[in-house]
Amino acid sequence: MDRVDLFRMFVRVVECASFTRAADTLGVPRSSVSAGIQELEGRVGARLLHRTTRKVSPTQDGIAFCERCQRVIADVEDTENLFRQTAAKPSGKLRVDVPGRIGRLIIAPALPGFLDIFPEIDIDLGVTDRAVNLVEDSIDCVLRVGPLNDSGLIARTIGKLLLINVASPAYLTRHGTPGSPEDLGDHWAVNYASPSSGRVEDWEWLEQGKRHRVPLRGRVTVNSAEAYIACCLAGLGMIQIPAYDVKQHLEAKELVEVMPGHRAEPMPMTLLYPHRQHLSRRLQVFADWLETLLKDELL
Repeated sequence: MDRVDLFRMFVRVVECASFTRAADTLGVPRSSVSAGIQELEGRVGARLLHRTTRKVSPTQDGIAFCERCQRVIADVEDTENLFRQTAAKPSGKLRVDVPGRIGRLIIAPALPGFLDIFPEIDIDLGVTDRAVNLVEDSIDCVLRVGPLNDSGLIARTIGKLLLINVASPAYLTRHGTPGSPEDLGDHWAVNYASPSSGRVEDWEWLEQGKRHRVPLRGRVTVNSAEAYIACCLAGLGMIQIPAYDVKQHLEAKELVEVMPGHRAEPMPMTLLYPHRQHLSRRLQVFADWLETLLKDELL
């Protein structure tokens, strides 16, 4: 087997943590992947993977070797595309996954403009708040909001998403308007439970650069942004929400911002790729377009 192909196979096994899943994504038999890794270990003279019945993970040598493989693969593909990229029009299908409300409110309405500029690109747009596995699900890139785990993925920082505190006029008429964090003990929140962990988020604010957190009373707990906003509109409590999410409600005076001087820390927005070899020309132009769109609409 070609040496670069072996490198690609090894990197895919590390990403999938499984011979079987790696074989599925590569479209080859599992036996071919197993034989390829054995051949590669024989060539380099080192054990690259820990193998158990449940999981495959890189050894210390394997971690270092994987990083070198990724650089070699990227260099080879950059060299092959040296004269092709500037002349060829971006084309093909892109599989993209984005958070639900950003996808529906921001990206989907703007997509016609992108497709007019790049008529030979097709978009498979996943709009979901669940975490996806880029390699196993064959996703080209994913937009994430919030802190990242050390996943080994290539990250492109887009910016930070402004969070504000809002309540309905009916709620404020009934409970009063909080002026500072000292007033929070007299107020109610709509509780938001993370869809992935089930953990209820505390109320947060920044003060003199320091982050503060406190649980607020709440009679209703939700696990989706739509329900979160709906309960706030119904007067069930205050919420902390990205500003773009409630822009129309603020303009219509259906919601009111409270404690503007004590907002939560802005959330980072990041575009993630499996690794550099997936940064095709179509992905490059889409990533550039998406970054410009989000900065214009959200930041």
